[in-house]
Amino acid sequence: MVTSVKDLQGSTAEMVAKLKEKGIGDNEALLAAAAAPAQRKELAAHCSCDTRDILELANRADLARVKGVSGVYSDLLEKAGVDTVKELATRRPDNLHAKIVETNDKEGLTKQPPALSKVQDWVGQAKDLPKLLTY
Repeated sequence: MVTSVKDLQGSTAEMVAKLKEKGIGDNEALLAAAAAPAQRKELAAHCSCDTRDILELANRADLARVKGVSGVYSDLLEKAGVDTVKELATRRPDNLHAKIVETNDKEGLTKQPPALSKVQDWVGQAKDLPKLLTY
């Protein structure tokens, strides 16, 4: 699923403008430009930010490839310990769903956490997606 960089949680107006200078306007372009640590270091220097900021944005861009994971659900997954497609693909849907519900009860991120069937779908999608980020 294609998501604008400006819609990724953690992006700033300055970062979006700097990435646009490099021709990076959506999550797919960001993933291609930030796939490896050396690329993220170069982007961080260009954006005048920390490499960790670029990695976090790349992780959000990675999760945005999963249909149905965006905005608050992306936050919820991250707080539940899942911040990449690779990690999502290894999770047991029932355990992850329980963790998401527990996390949402503590954090109050959404009125309605995703149903188990939605989490099962996310994990299935993640298993089918290529792993694009290296660490």
